[in-house]
Amino acid sequence: QVQLVESGGGLVQTGGSLRLSCAASGYIFSFDAMGWYSQAPGKQRDLVAVVTSGGSTDYADSVKDRFTISRGNAKNTVYLQMNSLKPEDTAVYYCNAVKKGPYNTINNYWGQGTQVTVSS
Repeated sequence: QVQLVESGGGLVQTGGSLRLSCAASGYIFSFDAMGWYSQAPGKQRDLVAVVTSGGSTDYADSVKDRFTISRGNAKNTVYLQMNSLKPEDTAVYYCNAVKKGPYNTINNYWGQGTQVTVSS
């Protein structure tokens, strides 16, 4: 059974930094992609950043040049370095892992979420 465990959230002042970590277990191969999503109260869950097994990355426009996603040396770990944080970054951040299956099926796995709060 695949499990994703996040850590690293917390309270930080505007302009500060946080580093989120996510470690996945229960899958012996590398996920096709891993990423981070954010969900603020009353809003939908949106993509923040994603990195593929080949190392390609993509970011939401709102976090480009501030956030950096990377995969760890340990298999199926992913990090999100968050710099120059703004109050609008406040949200629950979820780790996501994607596994492609046969016939173009896609399996998504989610962590439990970690709260990031940026005070003004």
